[in-house]
Amino acid sequence: FLACLYTKLFSSCLHLFPQFFHAIPAEGAKRYGDRNFVAMMFAKVLCVHMIVWLGYDVLFQDVDIVWFKNPLDYYHNNKLSGDFDIYFQDDGVRSIRYAPYSANSGFYFIRNNNRTRYLFTQLLYAGDLIQSWNSHQQVLAQLLSEHSSLFGLRVKVHERNTPEFPGGFHYHRRKNFMRDIVQGKQTDTYIFHMSWTENKDNKLKYFQQLGEWYVKDSCIGKTVEGILAGKAGESQLAIVEPCCSKEAIVVCHYKDKPSRIPCNDKPPIDKDGKPFWADANGKPL
Repeated sequence: FLACLYTKLFSSCLHLFPQFFHAIPAEGAKRYGDRNFVAMMFAKVLCVHMIVWLGYDVLFQDVDIVWFKNPLDYYHNNKLSGDFDIYFQDDGVRSIRYAPYSANSGFYFIRNNNRTRYLFTQLLYAGDLIQSWNSHQQVLAQLLSEHSSLFGLRVKVHERNTPEFPGGFHYHRRKNFMRDIVQGKQTDTYIFHMSWTENKDNKLKYFQQLGEWYVKDSCIGKTVEGILAGKAGESQLAIVEPCCSKEAIVVCHYKDKPSRIPCNDKPPIDKDGKPFWADANGKPL
């Protein structure tokens, strides 16, 4: 379903905005804030704006997210989620740049109404700021504060010390919490977002050793056309069998990052990084 939705939406975008969507870079960003990164940030604005104006609620997420439970079960239950217009994962950072909400623009849920439609129209009009500031998230953070104050937009950010929607903050700074996740002890978690990561190469390595990677090496870095070469007329869903593993592909890379299995024989990626599977004194757990 998601593949079909993506294909249809992208085709619509190509028709409505040919000059922009045909110019989306084929290569991924090398680092946060580079030109390819910023180009994709504006694409994120357009696709959400279109669906909101079709009258739908929207769950938006980046691709560096894994689900443990369906987050829509949370948002469709007002006893759990409360009554708000828009919900965000907490970015974890507490800099002035994203104040006051510290909302992460890589995972959020929108209830469709006049307030949220206006918010995302204003975000579309602020495309020049996205280009200037090299950040979709910073511009959205500014608009959240403005629309909350002026128009009564009801914003909810899932506080970073709650377990439901963790991300890079937890991955890099909350070892005990991450141990509970990999050991299956943390049952309140809906999703995990590999934010706070410099580039997609590191994201892939972190997911591999976390035990949340299911893509075979033979398909990494290839296009759908390349994978299905010689199979004219095949559906894009035909990539599932050659590319998707039934079991997690667990690979150790760094001893100081969360992992499904101990990786203590690997080097650290951070300076003076201590093993993830060790106590405060360095003794293996």
